[in-house]
Amino acid sequence: MATYKELKAQAEALLKQAEVARRAEIASVVAEIQARMKEYGITLDDLKGGAKKTKARTAVAAKYRNPATDESWSGRGRVPKWLAEEQAKGLSREAFLVK
Repeated sequence: MATYKELKAQAEALLKQAEVARRAEIASVVAEIQARMKEYGITLDDLKGGAKKTKARTAVAAKYRNPATDESWSGRGRVPKWLAEEQAKGLSREAFLVK
């Protein structure tokens, strides 16, 4: 029966062999892909699949403003803590509308 050290050495040797095989297979695949790209005139842009260009997000004007701290909120997304606290005190959201 093999000892722990022997088994560990065998495992390390197998890992090295696997990495060498992996690198060889990757090189083969890359060469094949490059040959096909050249054969069909495919560019890297073609491979991107015509990714949709996203529009740049523009800042939205503030709709609500806290006069005490000058914090603002566009009215989109989650209600900010300061506005939620003011509403809990009984003030309406409209009291904070930017004029």
